[in-house]
Amino acid sequence: MESKKMKDTRVVQTDQVLINDLNNYNSLFGGVLMKKMDACATLSARRHSRIKECVTASTDSVNFIAPIFQSDSVCVESFVTYTGKSSMEIFCKVIAEDLETGNRRFAATAFLTFVALDENRKPVKVPQVIPETEEEKYLYETGSERVKIRNLKREQNNALVAKLLIDKPWD
Repeated sequence: MESKKMKDTRVVQTDQVLINDLNNYNSLFGGVLMKKMDACATLSARRHSRIKECVTASTDSVNFIAPIFQSDSVCVESFVTYTGKSSMEIFCKVIAEDLETGNRRFAATAFLTFVALDENRKPVKVPQVIPETEEEKYLYETGSERVKIRNLKREQNNALVAKLLIDKPWD
């Protein structure tokens, strides 16, 4: 399987902020932004794997850096930064732009992990990635550490879930 350049997985989606997407503070709902990030990352995963079905396996903490207002556009950029056998780590950065002044600022970042699945919903192998820019090289070189942290968190979550009850709370 031939490796692919990170730039070939890059997806950029820009939208205006609509009034229905605003919270009580007149800024974009965090959940609306997370949906935009997941949609963009899905396209990066599919572009990289060329598989029909790629599912979100996890989302590392979404770091909200600055609010996004109705006067802003919201630009979500995603690309594959690291791969395992069937998993792909995808970095999302969100840039808000004040449409009146042109000022741009970082609004959020996150890493999402996707798994490519075949028609039987079984994981399939994905290509490795090739970083070229300084940004891409940094994200690639730090990827293995993020994988270790994710694996530890998965173990912790499995231990937590094993202790949780699934009974109806009102019984």
